[in-house]
Amino acid sequence: MKEPKLRGESLPEASDASLDWPRESRELDADTLFDGVTWRRVCAFCIDFAILGLVFTALGVLIVFSIGILSPLWALTPLIPIAYHSWMIGGRRSATCGMQVMGVEVRATNGARPSLLQAFVMTALFYLSVTFLTPFILLIALFNGRSRCVHDILSGTAVILTDPDL
Repeated sequence: MKEPKLRGESLPEASDASLDWPRESRELDADTLFDGVTWRRVCAFCIDFAILGLVFTALGVLIVFSIGILSPLWALTPLIPIAYHSWMIGGRRSATCGMQVMGVEVRATNGARPSLLQAFVMTALFYLSVTFLTPFILLIALFNGRSRCVHDILSGTAVILTDPDL
């Protein structure tokens, strides 16, 4: 039987109890990995914002159709964006849906894909910094060569192009 492949690497056996999926490393030395990342990040966030808007709308419709019985679910709404970003960035593509559309992904500063914990820290720092320091804190990305924001620097991550040759 032919073994399935994931970017040239074999997947763990179904009976393998290890959850250690291949997390290939990528050198972050090339400046071409960061060309045009800032505007792509902005567009990716707008796409993700639209997706989250649809989720919140669906939740609102669900609550209305339940005649308010499910209204305690509104208490979970602050967790939805954090869970979405953390789960997607910590996943196998290291990118949210908006990032995938815009051709960028998140990497740890050592070039590896971020862990779920590192993705959570990055996401939490993003929302905390924007909430308490205003969105102007994101302008720091315009003044460094790698387009890194404060939450990227503090979480040890960088956003890079998925295919810098295109």
